[in-house]
Amino acid sequence: MTGIEGSLPETVGVYGGGRMGGGIAHAFAVAGAEVVVIETDDSSAAAARDRIDATLAKAVGKGATVLGSFEVVTDPDALASCALVIEAVPELIDLKHQVLARIARASPQAAIGSNTSSLSIDELAGGVPDPGRVIGLHFFNPVPVSDLVEIVVGPRTTPELVTRAQGWVAALGKTAVTVTDSPGFASSRLGVAIALEAMRMLEEGVATAADIDTAMTLGYRHPLGPLKTTDIVGLDVRLAIAEHLERELGPRFAPPQVLRDKVAAGDLGRKSGQGFYPW
Repeated sequence: MTGIEGSLPETVGVYGGGRMGGGIAHAFAVAGAEVVVIETDDSSAAAARDRIDATLAKAVGKGATVLGSFEVVTDPDALASCALVIEAVPELIDLKHQVLARIARASPQAAIGSNTSSLSIDELAGGVPDPGRVIGLHFFNPVPVSDLVEIVVGPRTTPELVTRAQGWVAALGKTAVTVTDSPGFASSRLGVAIALEAMRMLEEGVATAADIDTAMTLGYRHPLGPLKTTDIVGLDVRLAIAEHLERELGPRFAPPQVLRDKVAAGDLGRKSGQGFYPW
């Protein structure tokens, strides 16, 4: 979607300061928001603070101007003044339910965004007293340089919130695609389908991982091949999404054995140092 104009909330909360949450905090801080990041304990908060400081310093070194600021705290009540809070915790439905309920208590007037890549927005909103204020805001890794945000509209999400979300994405300098709440949305469903077929081809000995990826980067102008992208996303993350899509959409999303084997061996991709490629 292009041509949308909007402005950011003055204060934005991000619940979870890992790679995705830190990236989301970075994007909002660069664009001018005051960002409050929530972490679980002092050690995690220090790691998140260092992570965001490093990415902001890198951006400044490349000529960017940081118009806002951020802080990392462990008390969710610090979200009370936020007009928008985005949860960015792992893709575990029970964990997300707990976090969204905590956000709703801490910030009863805020719009609530979920960075989920595959879970139902309507199901996630079920534990929030006003589910109309919950929307999917699916950012892509690495957030600071990714141009895309997938806005996922639940059946109870208000139209006014959808319009506001489109404006927030535009104010971040990114492009929004707006999709209905369906398994895997658009991006994960398509991305996982391609990646799973690439894994099956690898299992069958059709070609090496590098040649399969090169076929997509040079033949179809994908910036990265599906196997290297899986390494960056995390093989465990891809496995969880594939299992969810298999339950929802059927056996065409059944995870290949090579994916299960690698996750069982701890070969999770870039974050572990080994996936389909060494890192």
